[in-house]
Amino acid sequence: MAPRWKPNVTVAAVIAQAGRYLLVEEQTPDGLRLNTPAGHLDPGESPAQACVREALEETARLFRPEALVGVYLSRLRRPGTGEDVTYLRFAFCGDAGEPLPGRALDTGIVRTLWLTPAEVRASAARHRSPLVLRCLEDHLAGRRFPLDLVFTDPSVAMP
Repeated sequence: MAPRWKPNVTVAAVIAQAGRYLLVEEQTPDGLRLNTPAGHLDPGESPAQACVREALEETARLFRPEALVGVYLSRLRRPGTGEDVTYLRFAFCGDAGEPLPGRALDTGIVRTLWLTPAEVRASAARHRSPLVLRCLEDHLAGRRFPLDLVFTDPSVAMP
């Protein structure tokens, strides 16, 4: 029997302030790339909790999710290895506070940037994923779903 296929579950924080979006510039196997603060769902977390954690790790800011922007599925074949990877992404929008004093950015994150929608669109060739722009465009279009649309059973947090 073939092994069961499972997508990688990821989360992304769509953070807008004064007409600009908070992105991170990160070192990847393909060089420096731009991304929304994002990462993988860890055991014991809800998608919203994972998004709060990832945003803090990558931006040193406390993120407060307000709504779900969307759920996205994407696939890529890694150029160097040929590995075929599928991602299931939950994107949340909300507010982020000021950077926490003394809090370092996660390993691989070079810096944070506030970009206008036009600047994000113009930098599409440098995006970590095509979902960076898609999530931003959905946010600009007003897509918002209640946080309770994604239910996490309490069993997830059990040891």
